Amino acid sequence: MKKKYKKLIRKLILLLIIVGIGLGSYKLYKHFNNDGDSSAFKITQSKDNKVKETWPKVEKVSLIAGGDTVVHDQVAAFAKKSDDTYDFNPYFTEIKDMISSYDIAYYNQETTLGGKELGYTFYPMFNTPTEFGQAMVNTGFNMVSLANNHSYDRGEKAVINSVNFWNSQDDVMTNGMALSDEERTNYQIMTKNGISYAMLSYTYGLNGFKLPNGKDYLVNVYSDELVKKDIEAIRDKVDVLIVAMHWGVEYTHNPTNTQKTQAKYLASLGVDVIIGNHPHCIQPVEWIDNTLVIYSLGNLISNQVILVPKYGQKVAIGAFATMDFIKTTNEDGTKNIKIDNLEIELSYTYKNSAEKYYKVIPFSKMNTKYLSNYEEVYNEFKNVIQKFDNNIKVKPSA
Repeated sequence: MKKKYKKLIRKLILLLIIVGIGLGSYKLYKHFNNDGDSSAFKITQSKDNKVKETWPKVEKVSLIAGGDTVVHDQVAAFAKKSDDTYDFNPYFTEIKDMISSYDIAYYNQETTLGGKELGYTFYPMFNTPTEFGQAMVNTGFNMVSLANNHSYDRGEKAVINSVNFWNSQDDVMTNGMALSDEERTNYQIMTKNGISYAMLSYTYGLNGFKLPNGKDYLVNVYSDELVKKDIEAIRDKVDVLIVAMHWGVEYTHNPTNTQKTQAKYLASLGVDVIIGNHPHCIQPVEWIDNTLVIYSLGNLISNQVILVPKYGQKVAIGAFATMDFIKTTNEDGTKNIKIDNLEIELSYTYKNSAEKYYKVIPFSKMNTKYLSNYEEVYNEFKNVIQKFDNNIKVKPSA
């Protein structure tokens, strides 16, 4: 009798296990076949059990863009070590996590990294330690604009040294300087998450310097013809095209008519994003059709608040622009690229003269230790950014 009872118990347990497996399998089937649940991922299988790709296919790449880096004498002096090397890394500890979290991280290298052999110089003709560029790479920046009005401050040798430094950096995209015609038109294209992208960089001029005859490739000096030629050569090869423009008038929040005209021209050529540099203070952001135009992100770091004190916080406040590029590919091969989640965050160059250091502070980490009236400053510069478009989102301060 006991044996029969034990057999019955075993049969009941086995039955319960079979029922449990069946219920679990059914739930899995319901989940993966998306029955009534729009959030579930749908997998379809053909009769030969091969998984079919689901359409449309959506891919995303994120970008953050910062402004001008102007390595004045004290910016360098505070980073100098006893062995005559430089460590700029501590300047960027408050933004490193933010910068490195994006797929693409852009900034403008305002002062040329010409190397120690030429002797380091500062305003008005710059030659910056290469350690500065290395610190920016360490922070997470991987897209660098090199064409600006200071690009030829120390001549051809400084350009050569700078290009060689940047060429030694793995997975960093640069544009604006080159060592030959061939290199200038060998446009750098990168791909991330299935999205291909490129950046072109131009400057309005070189502070009166002229490039040697036959060596216009050293620095990209803007002309409508040059830009058109470059864009036509690369536009169909990439999903996203970014153009860095060194333009405008310094220390003004208002784009010039020339900036506006050039922005419309670039938009007509199919540029996705225009990132402006040079004014050293923030200017508005707007859309021209499907082209995002950031007229100026101001300074990422500089000592101009001391050198040009009459402009005060105009030159101490910069901004970061963040966005996503969304690529949708349909089964027939057609695709669409859109810019989404655009947001601007203000930043501040904090200088501690007593302890001899600088810090770049995003407003999401701002407090009165760094800037006593930061809430008032936030409202002032938010209005500047939204001057042409109230729908441009400005990230709230801390």
